[in-house]
Amino acid sequence: MRISVIGGYQTDFARNTVREGLTFADLFAETVQHTLDRAAVSPAEVGVIHVGNAFGQLFTGQGHLGGLPATVEPALWGVPAVRHEAACASGSMAVLGAMADLEAGRYDVALVLGAEIEKTVDAALGAQHMGAAAWVGHEGETAKFMWPHMFDLLADEYDRRYGLDDRYLHAISELNVRNARRNPNAQTRGWNYTPESFTADDIANPVVEGRIRRTDSSALTDGAAGVVLVSDRHPAARPSAVIAGWGHRTVGLPLAQKLARSADEPYVLPHVRMTILDAFARASVADVGDVDLIETHDCFSMSEYAAIDHFGITAPGDSWKAVEAGDLEIGGRIPVNPSGGLIGGGHPVGATGVRMVLDAYKQVTGTAGEYQVAGAKTAVTLNIGGSTTTCAAFVVTQEG
Repeated sequence: MRISVIGGYQTDFARNTVREGLTFADLFAETVQHTLDRAAVSPAEVGVIHVGNAFGQLFTGQGHLGGLPATVEPALWGVPAVRHEAACASGSMAVLGAMADLEAGRYDVALVLGAEIEKTVDAALGAQHMGAAAWVGHEGETAKFMWPHMFDLLADEYDRRYGLDDRYLHAISELNVRNARRNPNAQTRGWNYTPESFTADDIANPVVEGRIRRTDSSALTDGAAGVVLVSDRHPAARPSAVIAGWGHRTVGLPLAQKLARSADEPYVLPHVRMTILDAFARASVADVGDVDLIETHDCFSMSEYAAIDHFGITAPGDSWKAVEAGDLEIGGRIPVNPSGGLIGGGHPVGATGVRMVLDAYKQVTGTAGEYQVAGAKTAVTLNIGGSTTTCAAFVVTQEG
């Protein structure tokens, strides 16, 4: 069964919904309308709705977000809908859920939405809310900021096994922010930086936790994204891109458990590697050399650094070589995060996985605008939740 993406929409991730006096209802109304319009699908054609959201209750008090599409669009009244939560991979779980419904033959058209509102609180409380995706009470108990602390530990593990020069982490952040300037929906496109912002300068780029600094980190973001998926049974389908392969793996919550289990493995996070290989195999992609671009999860520069070798761009531990050689640039050997990723583009947690699939669709249909990778036919995404507890990857290819 072929599953195709026929259109989608992303809100401007630089917006602050609280300052605009908006709620989830407003975010959903905008995203539902424009997603369906871009896909040239009427609400009456939608058979099922899947919503990705991680922290709705914590940041806004609003749960049960599967009911919001019908709340804001009367024509969706009665359409089955469900919300998915898997921390930062919530959006990808919504995509997978929609694909499963289509592949099972239950429905032929699925509306997939991902949304998060995070700017209702300050950074410290926001970090506390997001700490719910770790093993609460068992890890990060002494850290002020849970996730910078966890990815600092991952960086230390890389350093212990292979050696790690923090200059390459800063270079990843600088590249993603630079790419974001081309993206009209990127959170940081208008932010001001100096060259020192991407160095170990304690004033221009202060430490957050350990070796993780401010520009190594994605920021709190409000936003939503949507795509319409169809099966090849849909008579009116005009598919532009195909989800040719997928990978999905889940492991235990604590990072220490993950690192202990991989102690004798070549990869620090072998389940991440297997997620990617599963997607490649299902899409008949031999290796990363058959891929034109990657949209990967850079909640921190360290998560992208780890993704580089896990994708096979370099050997394990040699991610720095791809950074130093310029391989990840738009126009390089394998562009990574041409959209700006999470550090540059923004990270409304529940929306990220959907936004990645949307950007992959844009790239292979030649509609990515200023951040288009020339001649892109195959794009791959990697979306992780927690300390890679939930991992999902999608291979999106040009139609035909």
